[in-house]
Amino acid sequence: MPNTGAEHIVTSYNEELATLAQAIAEMGGQVEVAIENGTRALLKLDRELADVTIIADQRIDDMQRKIDDMAVSMIARRQPMASDLRSIITAIHVANDLERIGDMAKQLARRSLKLEGINLQPTFYNGVKNMTALVLRQVKDALDAYANREAKEAVEVCNRDDEVDAMHTSLFRELLTYMLEDPRNITTCTHLLFCAKNLERIGDHATNIAERAYYLATGKQLTAEEQQLQRQQIKA
Repeated sequence: MPNTGAEHIVTSYNEELATLAQAIAEMGGQVEVAIENGTRALLKLDRELADVTIIADQRIDDMQRKIDDMAVSMIARRQPMASDLRSIITAIHVANDLERIGDMAKQLARRSLKLEGINLQPTFYNGVKNMTALVLRQVKDALDAYANREAKEAVEVCNRDDEVDAMHTSLFRELLTYMLEDPRNITTCTHLLFCAKNLERIGDHATNIAERAYYLATGKQLTAEEQQLQRQQIKA
């Protein structure tokens, strides 16, 4: 069961906090599946899988609304303070980031429906696979840091965001090269540019979740100065 912080005398309060944490975990699982399916639909031009991914986004949206309703109800009824309030507010923010990641996965699936009969270059194909693997790791580790209130792991996720950005830049340059070599590639490559950007944005939202996890664990915002200090401590 996810870590919900301090125990309370009122058993029902503990159960509500645990239920909220569990809802975030379940939503995170759905989002990870959406990323995998959206990318696979793109690389294999699988229309059926793309449709499944698009439809599944509605469930992710519904989960976010449910989490928001739970959180607002708890604030109104329990009037939480200190770490409890921080936990509930953080859950709202994390659910929002997960919903946005779900949207990015849906956009990958939608773009795949606009691409028919193309042959992806091996370097681009491998680049997307590697970038997807990295952003999936980012999302998973960020959610683990959130569930376990691990500040160190949260910082490590933030530190790896540069790798996601570097992969995006590489794919961007490669697609521009294809467009310059043959103007007939412009339409297809434009769709693929948006796909690469969607993956990069997923990485950004994973970083946001990691920053929320750090705040949840420490009560402090993860500023650039604090991140540099933590990075040095991790390397030491």
